[in-house]
Amino acid sequence: MHDLSPEGMELTLRTLAMPADTNAAGDIFGGWVMSQMDLAAAIAANERSGGRTVTVAANEIVFKKPVKVGDTLCVYTSVERVGRSSITIAIEAWARRKYTLLREKVTEAHFTMVAVGEDGKPRAIAPDPVTAKSE
Repeated sequence: MHDLSPEGMELTLRTLAMPADTNAAGDIFGGWVMSQMDLAAAIAANERSGGRTVTVAANEIVFKKPVKVGDTLCVYTSVERVGRSSITIAIEAWARRKYTLLREKVTEAHFTMVAVGEDGKPRAIAPDPVTAKSE
């Protein structure tokens, strides 16, 4: 089955929810889901900035539905805004339910990442070569 991305977003991370990631009720910990979202945000921001980024904020995290053991968590990203050294990444996490083709959005958020140099200090992000116009 092909994974259909939410409009304007790219599948950035896909992983399987395992029993070790559950709470006492048998649902996957929200912190585990947030961790997967943070990894996806880092991948998207690192690619766009051409180097290392760090997370400075995770905003508007909304948990809509639980993730269960055996679900495949698919994390989609899109670059929402690029500043001088910061990048805002829109993120949606979808669960493909165990042994089915049913897909449900379980979480969404906006992560703000800052590009840093080897010294750990903010660095400027170059214009996107795909969208930058040469004049």
